[in-house]
Amino acid sequence: MTSLANSGIKLRHRQTYAVWEITLKCNLACSHCGSRAGDSRVNELSTSEALDLVQQMAELGIEDVSLIGGEAFLRPDWLIIAAEITRLGMNANMTTGGYGISRGTAKRMKEAGISNVSVSVDGLEATHDKLRGKLGAWQQCFKTIEHLRAVGINVGCNTQINKHSATELPMLYQQLVQHGVSAWQIQLTVPMGNAVEHNAMLLQPYELLELYPVLAYLSKRGRKDKLMVQPGNNIGYFGPYERLLREPISRHRDFAFFRGCGAGINTIGIEADGKVKGCPSLPSEQYTGGNIRERSLRDIYENSKELRFNDINKPEDVTAHMWGDCASCEYAKVCRAGCSWTAHVFFGRRGNNPYCHHRALKKAVLGKMERFYLKTPAAGQPFDHGVFELVEEQIKPFDPTDPAHFSIAQTQFPAEWLAEEPDLQKSLMLERGMLMLQYVESGIVKQADSPWFDPAKREAIKQGIAIAS
Repeated sequence: MTSLANSGIKLRHRQTYAVWEITLKCNLACSHCGSRAGDSRVNELSTSEALDLVQQMAELGIEDVSLIGGEAFLRPDWLIIAAEITRLGMNANMTTGGYGISRGTAKRMKEAGISNVSVSVDGLEATHDKLRGKLGAWQQCFKTIEHLRAVGINVGCNTQINKHSATELPMLYQQLVQHGVSAWQIQLTVPMGNAVEHNAMLLQPYELLELYPVLAYLSKRGRKDKLMVQPGNNIGYFGPYERLLREPISRHRDFAFFRGCGAGINTIGIEADGKVKGCPSLPSEQYTGGNIRERSLRDIYENSKELRFNDINKPEDVTAHMWGDCASCEYAKVCRAGCSWTAHVFFGRRGNNPYCHHRALKKAVLGKMERFYLKTPAAGQPFDHGVFELVEEQIKPFDPTDPAHFSIAQTQFPAEWLAEEPDLQKSLMLERGMLMLQYVESGIVKQADSPWFDPAKREAIKQGIAIAS
């Protein structure tokens, strides 16, 4: 084998992270799967085509390649691909459902150069197995974690947050710490693929008011327990916890905040049949820039408008795509409406993101809340989406113990934590209320516009009474 230095590849500054779906074949049946994985795609890349693509990635200047599926290890030549990625000087990583990786497989992964693996775990055992569509899936995840750690591969986990998993996050956190997991990426489930038909699991925007104090608590606790809690691209934005949540993934604290969609700038997504997008999560139909069977990766990356929609050449380009509440937000020019994937799969276009903590807080202190419902169903294709209607309503009372509405009151905490902090849930409820009070008293929302400036309401907040009560 020739070294990278002698291979004829022109070395350039590494600029882009590639997430590569090497097969759509999967051994799970997840009810929230955005790609509707299960069977292989028609005409997936051959081994020779895949190895040529690895060469093109190295020439383009990609530094990290994350292999995903479906389930990546169901492709017979996956370790050949991984070994070629590392041979050409790139980092080979992997995301897996964790069902079926033995100690022997883990050893071969290490030999191929796979350095980091993220295992998907979506709640406690019963919840995970239900969401993943297979009994025993949760147990297999933790066996996989043990196998990977035993051979020296760094292991992280990723979790989808929805109505099924949200109440179990602290209990799951404890499991991850006990199994030596070092990093935990959290992401809100959105209505793409299978999740369109199962959209009752999605958190409504007003439920973010209940979720974020819990996430902030876990993030702070993670610093002590050496579990790095990493927010995904649709966690945020610019609410009171923004810097706290993003510090673990920021190189400098001054820039620990969301700075807009990075599709095509610091990431690309590649599908198993050769299609290239600016982000692996984006809908394929609207965001595919080309196919490596027809054009080079460099040509697609540099010249396809579908991968260049985040280019900003003029000041007016920054917010030109934005609409709805995001267009008038004080953080519009920095945040640029948050995650494009999240906005698009809700509304069929980017630029207005309902999953914003800052936005939910501003609505709440004005006595308002947002709610979405499915208006147009999805077609049933990989990476497809429906169209949702977003309505603004007056805040309505709800029972915090009603499972139809996620709340701090429903959240399960380890017994040891409650022994240390008997009033933990009550303190998080109080914190939730104090955040709203802060939005009024700081002037973010004008006092005259907010019913929460009423003395009785202010006292209710201080007592930790639920926002919707």
